[in-house]
Amino acid sequence: MVEESPNLPSLIGRLLAFAVERRLRRNLSRGYMRKEAILSRIRGRIDIRKTYARDLLSVGRVAVRFDDHTIDTPRNRFVRAALDAVAGRVSDADLSHRCRRLAGDLGRLGVPGVRPSRAAMSADRLGRNDAEDLLMITLARIVFDLVLPLENEGDHALVQLDRDEMIIWKLFEKAIGNFYAVELGAASGWRVQQGRRFQWQYKDASSGIDMVLPNMQTDIILENPSAGRRIVIDTKFTSIFSSTAYRDTVLKSGYLYQMYAYLRSQENIGDPLCDNAEGILLHPAIDVDVDEYITIQGHRIRFLTVNLARQSSEILALLRAVPALN
Repeated sequence: MVEESPNLPSLIGRLLAFAVERRLRRNLSRGYMRKEAILSRIRGRIDIRKTYARDLLSVGRVAVRFDDHTIDTPRNRFVRAALDAVAGRVSDADLSHRCRRLAGDLGRLGVPGVRPSRAAMSADRLGRNDAEDLLMITLARIVFDLVLPLENEGDHALVQLDRDEMIIWKLFEKAIGNFYAVELGAASGWRVQQGRRFQWQYKDASSGIDMVLPNMQTDIILENPSAGRRIVIDTKFTSIFSSTAYRDTVLKSGYLYQMYAYLRSQENIGDPLCDNAEGILLHPAIDVDVDEYITIQGHRIRFLTVNLARQSSEILALLRAVPALN
């Protein structure tokens, strides 16, 4: 449940700050924006009507329309607005300052603080060369849709979080998947798959079993055929622990059973990567560091938290190390 998660605004704020800091180190993407101006030289196309209506030629000027290559794009304005918004909602003073500082950094680079309209965001489509913006944009959307949800423009009432539990989980999954899609290029030997379905391996079944049998859809799969490795990552936007009458910190059994089914159900189907596949249960957390593993019937299963209270460089190092660990 979402209620078991760390404080939601703080969690998303840390994720967003991490993504923006990472993007700033690699330079923000630019785009072409249509502009109109009155200049002393011709640029782009001349607006003949405005030029003659204002008698601009008599003073050596001309009205023009042109496309300007700029950092002031809807997606960058959207991210800056999200930083400003979440900074006012988090209780952690250091995190609030961090988000405001990053918003100021964007402003000094030429990104205004006005949130773009939905129409402007829809027109600003992400292409195949914009993969590095996906993580940042996904988290900014979480800020406005879930951390600061608005049912209607001008309405400040929060929607119920239980209704959006699945959305939060899927967005966190996409954020992690997009990170690996960017980090692990084809040259690395790794390939990244998101939302892949596994089939149950059965021989005898009733005629209606396919209508009631649950699906097995993984969140993220990292594969390196030359190294003989497959890593199945299942993201959970919840606490990694539950409590029992005997212990306060117990790994959630349901998640372990789910990963066990993912790994063992694919054995002996003719794919060597399946027979020794690894599993990782990945949870976000604040001020909690968990990294435990166990090998069950030939499959290594790792229980891992991403501690969002740590420095961005440490979080990056943790995520990058996942494919490197045996």
